[in-house]
Amino acid sequence: MTLQPGDVAPDFSLPDAGGNAVRLADLRGKRVVLYFYPRDNTPGCTKEACGFRDAHSNYQAQDVVVLGISTDDAKSHTKFAQKFQLPFPLLCDLDAKVATAYESYGLKKFMGKEFMGVHRTTFVIGADGRIEKIYRKVKPESHAAQILADLGQF
Repeated sequence: MTLQPGDVAPDFSLPDAGGNAVRLADLRGKRVVLYFYPRDNTPGCTKEACGFRDAHSNYQAQDVVVLGISTDDAKSHTKFAQKFQLPFPLLCDLDAKVATAYESYGLKKFMGKEFMGVHRTTFVIGADGRIEKIYRKVKPESHAAQILADLGQF
């Protein structure tokens, strides 16, 4: 079944780079931007993360929590966050269970090879825990600004 706006967002608990559990249920009452990305320190993922970093104060001003999720481990997330001064948590989905629940994990193709991996997908989750918007075709460079522009429309 495909997730749609209006659906209840699948709950999860994942560790951040520091080992602290982050639960979606604990964020009820706040809007959450949950973005799935393939890999730390790759060009597209770096552009996307830096876009969220640069717009972070604007997200905070609207009481929006930004969370990044990939299958990278805590050590990788820590290096990535420190290198680019990311002010929001990066969550470790080592077994891709959360990415799978959000239909953001599956078969990918790159340079003629097929493999399983995380798809670049973003979910805006309302304060009530329901999905407000899903971005399946993401342009890393402008994504954070696009979401900010869209927030007042849903």
